[in-house]
Amino acid sequence: MAYVPRERIRPLTVVLSVVSLGLVFAAAGGQIPQSTVPAAPEWILDLIPHVNVAISATAIGTIALGWRAIRRGRIDRHRVAMLASFGLFAAFLVLYLYRLVATGGPQEFPGPAAVEQFVYLPILAVHIFLAVVCIPLLYYVLLLAGAYPLEELSQTNHARVGRVAASLWLISFALGIVVYVLLHVTY
Repeated sequence: MAYVPRERIRPLTVVLSVVSLGLVFAAAGGQIPQSTVPAAPEWILDLIPHVNVAISATAIGTIALGWRAIRRGRIDRHRVAMLASFGLFAAFLVLYLYRLVATGGPQEFPGPAAVEQFVYLPILAVHIFLAVVCIPLLYYVLLLAGAYPLEELSQTNHARVGRVAASLWLISFALGIVVYVLLHVTY
């Protein structure tokens, strides 16, 4: 049974992507006032990056499991793994955006300027770019999966776009872990 009207997949993808990315860029750009989120103790704000790196590592595992499952024809396991991956991504994003708004903006790089310029910022830029590109791709494949019965899904772009989305998603999560290591472990 279809949950999403097929003719609305692309418009819904666009709307969800614009709203999601608008929220992310508004939070990163300091356009959302701190008063819009409940205050949290400093230790909670300090804990969020550590929780998010654990979420990222778990998401890498669930994406890999989902990829493996579909290659073995285990569609139910694939569905569970990919929905779990999306749920982990959503949890990551909620925590990240909360911390971003609650602390007044992105964390400054604490290391040397040369490392920031030649290592940290390029890695961060690729991480952010891939995360932005992934958003519409992820919405699109999820909406396709919700709009078509299993028997018809193979006649859509779900598998082709899903492979691209999963690849970019894995790289983005991995680079996010590198960013975490540079911000919270190395420096």
